[in-house]
Amino acid sequence: MPLRLRKFIGMILLVLLVVVYAIVAMIVAVRTLGDQPGWVQFLYFLLSGTIWVLPAMGIIKWMAGPRPQ
Repeated sequence: MPLRLRKFIGMILLVLLVVVYAIVAMIVAVRTLGDQPGWVQFLYFLLSGTIWVLPAMGIIKWMAGPRPQ
């Protein structure tokens, strides 16, 4: 697969990942954190704000293509 096509597909996947992840994280927060103390809400948003990086790293590595030998 050409590198330009791989980067285009990866860009679309990254945007979809961020949008879907943000919506799911907000739904979970609204349904479960409404009556929780502030520190629990802080920890949730801290973790949910950084966990999306893991699948994003996989997409970015795939976008870069195979490593040159």
